[in-house]
Amino acid sequence: MAEITPGTDTPASSTVPDKPALEGLETKLNTRWREEGTYAFNPQTTREQVYSIDTPPPTASGSLHVGHVFSYTQTDVIARFQRMRGKNVFYPMGWDDNGLPTERRVQNYFGVRCDPTYKYVEGYQPPEKPAKNQRDWDVVSRQNFIELCEQLATEDEKVFEDLFTTLGLSVDWDITYRTIDDHSRATSQRAFLRDFAKGDAYLSEAPTMWDVTFRTAVAQAELEDRDMPGAYHRYNFTAEDGRGIEIMTTRPELLPAAVALVAHPDDDRYQGLFGKKVTSPLFGVEVEVKAHPLAKPDKGTGIAMVCTFGDLTDVTWWRELQLPTRAIMGRDGRLVSETPEWITTEAGRANYERIAGKTAFSAKEGVVEMLRENELLIGEPEKISHPVNFYEKGEKPLEIVTSRQWYIRNGGRDVERREELIQRGRELEWHPGHMRSRYENWVEGLNGDWLVSRQRFFGVPIPVWYPLDAEGNPDYENPIVPDEAQLPVDPAAQAPAGYEESQRGVAGGFIGDPDVLDTWATSSLTPQIVGGWGVDEERFRNVFPFDLRPQGHDIIRTWLFSTIVRANSLEGKTPWKHAALSGWILDPDRKKMSKSKGNVVVPTDILEQFGADAVRYWAASAKLGADTAYEIGQMKIGRRLAIKVLNASKFALGMGVSAADVVTGDTSVITNELDRSLLTRLAGVIEQATRAFENYEYARALNLTESFFWSFTDDYVELIKDRAYGGVSPEETASVRATLATTLDAVLRLLAPFQPFATDEVWGWWREGSVHRAAWPEATALTAGLEGADPEVLPTVGVALAGLRKAKSEAKVKQRTAVLSATITAPAEQIARLQGGLGDLKAATAAAELTLVTGGEELLVSEVELEAPEEA
Repeated sequence: MAEITPGTDTPASSTVPDKPALEGLETKLNTRWREEGTYAFNPQTTREQVYSIDTPPPTASGSLHVGHVFSYTQTDVIARFQRMRGKNVFYPMGWDDNGLPTERRVQNYFGVRCDPTYKYVEGYQPPEKPAKNQRDWDVVSRQNFIELCEQLATEDEKVFEDLFTTLGLSVDWDITYRTIDDHSRATSQRAFLRDFAKGDAYLSEAPTMWDVTFRTAVAQAELEDRDMPGAYHRYNFTAEDGRGIEIMTTRPELLPAAVALVAHPDDDRYQGLFGKKVTSPLFGVEVEVKAHPLAKPDKGTGIAMVCTFGDLTDVTWWRELQLPTRAIMGRDGRLVSETPEWITTEAGRANYERIAGKTAFSAKEGVVEMLRENELLIGEPEKISHPVNFYEKGEKPLEIVTSRQWYIRNGGRDVERREELIQRGRELEWHPGHMRSRYENWVEGLNGDWLVSRQRFFGVPIPVWYPLDAEGNPDYENPIVPDEAQLPVDPAAQAPAGYEESQRGVAGGFIGDPDVLDTWATSSLTPQIVGGWGVDEERFRNVFPFDLRPQGHDIIRTWLFSTIVRANSLEGKTPWKHAALSGWILDPDRKKMSKSKGNVVVPTDILEQFGADAVRYWAASAKLGADTAYEIGQMKIGRRLAIKVLNASKFALGMGVSAADVVTGDTSVITNELDRSLLTRLAGVIEQATRAFENYEYARALNLTESFFWSFTDDYVELIKDRAYGGVSPEETASVRATLATTLDAVLRLLAPFQPFATDEVWGWWREGSVHRAAWPEATALTAGLEGADPEVLPTVGVALAGLRKAKSEAKVKQRTAVLSATITAPAEQIARLQGGLGDLKAATAAAELTLVTGGEELLVSEVELEAPEEA
């Protein structure tokens, strides 16, 4: 072990390992950081001192994948920079266990299913072995189900915490939350009740996107288009004068639900039909021909069949033209079994009976068959591929059904609110800036308010009851709400104030709202949940609005937008100052990595193979918003960098360098021009890297620092070895040692956000505390006294060094072979720079004589005469 000369803040007995290595650093340093509270948030603070991060809560029941490493590292480098700049960093971690993935996992793991009508059983224990058949699963109350969720989530979250800790996330693990715990449920319900009190949350019976598999309503933000095979079918409605009015549709199964035909008001073909009645084929129902500007004259026959409801355009026409509601599609995805009352003809009722109770697919086949039998089908169906709405987690096309649901106003039906939310987006600093357009395009394209109720068993219950009148009918206009002090509540298991449980479901009593809130309705409140809104107002004032929301660019329309909606209604402001959007990870074929595609990489494997610092290097090399290829080669480079940090530091400290040698303002000890050049370059790197970090361009800061570091180790360190070993005057030795110490000190700080393990390991060899609690380097600490130093001296001498090395390599001799003589030709400016480092260049190359010649346009090394190699 090499002893280190003590400095002013050097541990009394610090030593450098004989063989520094990356292996084992994650475990060793994570233990130390946790014990010493290196990343702990100090609650005794002011808002000005705090940098707060609204950390994305990962779905703990999901699979670990390399995307977690990628995006969370990018957030962490920002957090570490801010901490070194003196900020009291509020960096919590949440777990998103409120949603369908968790519900499914708990069901399958324990063999239970939730029914909110069941009573809570204290001390419930699930079966030791889940039943194979779902029909044999235990049925439990919502509260029992939540307890099982929390039990299983604890195990899942430990896996994630281990990953994030190994990765080196500087999270304060004493500040965590779950989106389904009591605190989160109370916060979500409190926000809902306050929105309801202000009129921003409301109950309405309206057409709703519906997933027939999950039997739940779906919000606009949860839709995705998928190309599906389909077909255009043509048939006639019959006008009053007996002529046929041909329409074309992909959904003939909804013919019994037709309520109008619609054409463009300027379409000359249908001017004489507007306001008149036509009769539907097969079912004999009269509908009116209407005019509307959304109709497209160049699509199909130019006149559309409006049904309730085939698609969202039908909903628009139904609402704006005040059309009747003739719903035939049930929530199970089948046509209603009873023949609708508006089908009155004997033939029409008989035809409907042939498709009653069938799925949409079978009903379509049935209607087409009947049209063909009655010679009403015009031509054969024309096969097409067209986009169809799906729930993002669903497997069947969505239907539109009429149902009573809760909504939160989001500007979809309110121009003034829409503009307000667009303005909120413009108050944010977006990184990268072009992502703001995605936000604005989404807000401008909304066609309805945010549907927040879900017909699921597991989730945050909607905190509302409804009184029953004397006939036992619910009074939806006057819901009963709890006092905030009672939260969280479960209306399916608890009676409202003033009622007894025995009054549930009886005339004059009450019923609880059976639905739960959309998971985004709770996730949209992560700033309020972790900030202590309504519970710890001092903390909330100190962290809100948060400084940073990091997230993926693919959920701008969901998580980011919904959080702005809630903060706007609850706080009247934007929830953060900055939004940092990460890109996707792409596989070698440039396709997004996803579990469904089977192309994901398990992060634990690469962390074991390359180490955390190497993996972090790969992640931090990608700019915000950039989709990035999964690249092992980058990780190898990152590992090489981390190893070089250890070895170069060992060399520098082995020269007797100590903390006392670090220059902190008075640079008079730096007398050598090569040393002055290096520190001038270092000051420039610090200045540029700082500016890059301040602009959230951490990848540029890494690139600048890394380039400087390799120049430092490959050129400067090789050039000054002779001086560092004391082979010159005391003044020259003092200059080089001060330069080595100052550069090492700054480089460790500059690299600390990216490679926290290697840098803190080295810091501990010669400094007290952790580099992660050290101050970010300041360029001004170096520039005073270095006036007139030429930053180009080092790179110029480095080119000459490379030329002499190349000559030895081409001669196939060892690098320590002496240079008897050589000529260096360069422009006058470069010759002057070479003079500043000529002594070090001669020492580094064992050169007896170097002749400097002014001339040419670039530096060239020639006429190299080498000492004859020793004979064996």
